[in-house]
Parts: sequence; structure tokens; C-alpha cells
Amino acid sequence: MTDAAHPRVHIPIHLRWGDLDALGHVNNTSMLKILEEARLRAFWKSDGDDAPLPTAVFEMDVLESGGSRATLIARQEIEYFRPVPYGQRPLDVQMWIGRMGGSSADICFEVHTPVGVDPAVLYARATVVVVIVDTATGRPTRWSETERTAWAPLISAPIDYRRSRS
Repeated sequence: MTDAAHPRVHIPIHLRWGDLDALGHVNNTSMLKILEEARLRAFWKSDGDDAPLPTAVFEMDVLESGGSRATLIARQEIEYFRPVPYGQRPLDVQMWIGRMGGSSADICFEVHTPVGVDPAVLYARATVVVVIVDTATGRPTRWSETERTAWAPLISAPIDYRRSRS
């Protein structure tokens, strides 16, 4: 689902009991898995009856089908605001493209309380730099016109983190 007022894809992600740590909230390593799941659901074509998101441009079986391109993660940054408690309703993970280069893209995320929870809480935001590579050589390759066209409506301002790394 996309929101016309904000160029984002909203992806519901359920928590698992195993995502919690001894303090009773989502562990920081589990947050990486939540972001990964959201990214895969947004970018991979559906393997079921669900209609794929308009951003879904990759086949799920890239290597098995002899695909010549794959995505790799070059960098990840997460800024936490509040601990994420366990709940049975899916988190509202919002995703957009903060920058799209020749062979890389900054995928931006915000992780919110489930849709309809009042007051809404922003738990974390993150940027994941994804690079498209040739599977035979492992070298970066350019985004296709299909990928650029599918993602263009989601290009928006990147996340401005509170602390600079300088």
C-alpha cells in the first residue's frame, strides 16, 4: 500500500516471540531482520496469490533461475527512538528511496506502531544502502530502466540523522 501524500510503501511486519530479548523488547539484531523482511516484500515479486507491490521488480529465486543480477547490502544505519514491545498486530514499516545512484540506492525506513494504534509511535528509522551486482563477477552493475521506473515514485528526501558522523 502506498500513501500519495508521502511517497512511501507501508509494509505490515509481524513480530515473532523470538525477536524479543531478556528485557522484553525487540532486540537490535531482530530490527535488522524486520527491515530485511520489509525490503524483500517490497522488492520481490509475490510467490502467492497476493498482488505484488508496484516496487516489486526482482524474482524470488534469483540464483536458482539463473538470474544474472542480485542485490547486496553495502551499509546499514539504524537510529532507535523507543523500545519496540511485543504485540500480535503487525508493525507499520514505511519504506522509501532516499537516493538512487547508478548501481546503489539508499533505502529508507521508519518503523511505527501498528496502523490504528493511538498514539502512533515512531520506534526507529534506518537507511540501508543496496548495491546491484552481476552474479557472475560480483561487480556492481547499473539499475535497469524497469527498476528505476518502479522506484521513481518513491524517491524522496533521505533521512537526516540527529547525530552527524563527522
